[in-house]
Amino acid sequence: MRLLVLGGTEFVGRAVAQAALGRGWEVTVFHRGRHQPPPGVRSLHGDRTAPDGLAALAADPGTWDAVVDTWSAGPRAVLAAARLLRGRAARYAYVSSRSVYAWPWPSLGGDAELGPLVEGALADAEQTAYPQDKRGGELAVLETFGGQDSLLVRAGLILGPHENVGRLPWWLTRIARGGPVLAPGPRELPVQFIDARDLAGWLLGAVEQSLNGPYDLVGPPGHSTMGELLDLCVQVTGADAELRWTDPAVILAAGIEPWTGLPVWAPPDSELYACVHRTDVSRALATGLVCRPAAETVADTWRWLTEIGGVAPMRPDRTVNGVDPEAEARVLAGAGGVPGTTTEEGAPGE
Repeated sequence: MRLLVLGGTEFVGRAVAQAALGRGWEVTVFHRGRHQPPPGVRSLHGDRTAPDGLAALAADPGTWDAVVDTWSAGPRAVLAAARLLRGRAARYAYVSSRSVYAWPWPSLGGDAELGPLVEGALADAEQTAYPQDKRGGELAVLETFGGQDSLLVRAGLILGPHENVGRLPWWLTRIARGGPVLAPGPRELPVQFIDARDLAGWLLGAVEQSLNGPYDLVGPPGHSTMGELLDLCVQVTGADAELRWTDPAVILAAGIEPWTGLPVWAPPDSELYACVHRTDVSRALATGLVCRPAAETVADTWRWLTEIGGVAPMRPDRTVNGVDPEAEARVLAGAGGVPGTTTEEGAPGE
């Protein structure tokens, strides 16, 4: 198989390129040259936001069995690439997001991929808002390659090595500092995420099967829990950290934002929690999705993080995650909270 990855040097794109190489595929990556691609790929350089930014791709004589595109900004860049590659690639797989659904996003109950979508998205638009940008990217692919030759991967929460969004790396670096750590409860709260490498594995399998249409892609409901995830962070870092499991009401009363202030976490029984951690992925599971244990994701992310010096790269177009240390200290000290709601770490389910 011959694969073209538009990107291919960071996080999800890199995972796709590496997985394809592992399958013995011929891999070409088109990127700006700011990061080293995986060894073994063929590189083409260009900036999709610049005039004539696709010149190197246009001049290249290559043809491909599939294209994988992870673009997250203005959808007109997807449209331009798709138009250029129509006739030179058999299939176009676009890594989209569950953000394309109208809020609240579909959760458990089946037929999630048939849920209503955000309004205002255009295939030829400049960058606007993330949901419209991703939906616009989908429309660009559909307009150019048609439904039969398009694959739309609507990803949920993605974690793993090379993460440049600041979620699991934030927890690892915070816990590595040691001391009392604000742990958002309840400890047994189920969470859903997917390792970027498992996303890549499913995507390449979908290409081999000639799958088309939209697929929600994240780990199955209850793939892990907040307790397991943070316990694993303590274990792999070897830190002298004490997880202080804290009632959601105390956290919210302190003005700490779910999802961004305390990455991955959303209060149970909230609309946000239902949207991000109760996703029906039966369609993906039926077509070969396999997710590795959370322990492997956490350990491999920590190993990568230490190899690069302990500071994870951060995409400039993403919100900086993590609670302010002073706000964390205030909650841990009980300032402004409800007495008795902050508890010491206990056994799972306590």
